[in-house]
Amino acid sequence: MAHVNNFSYGVLNPILAYLASCAGCFLGLRCTTRARASSGRSRAGWLVLAALAIATTGIWVMHFIAMLGFTISGQVIRYSVPVTIASMLIAVLVVGIGVFIVGFSKEGIRPLLLGGLIIGCGVASMHYLGMAAVRIPDSLRYNPPLVVASV
Repeated sequence: MAHVNNFSYGVLNPILAYLASCAGCFLGLRCTTRARASSGRSRAGWLVLAALAIATTGIWVMHFIAMLGFTISGQVIRYSVPVTIASMLIAVLVVGIGVFIVGFSKEGIRPLLLGGLIIGCGVASMHYLGMAAVRIPDSLRYNPPLVVASV
């Protein structure tokens, strides 16, 4: 059985991933705030910027910075580029849908819950699609109850 090391470089990767996520989400939320103060085409533009910031830097980049700290002794980990790019596009799409729901809605909790649910499912989809991009000589298996709990 191979030894899996989630923190190959100590806390460097998790800290960098966390900082990247905070920066991307902060920028995205600032753009969302600007969008709520705008109207029409300007609002849509700010929401697109918000979705890109949150999805790419806040979620996707954070995920792959953390993944760079993941090693398996004696094995080289590679990634399928098309699958990796697809995981990023999924993140952008679902975050965009969630942000537009919140950005163009009236005040209230329902749009926040719906947008949050969509974004949460998108984050889980991005994560597991990103994990499907991992190419190693061995096989990866998931514990279904843990996958459900993680979502």
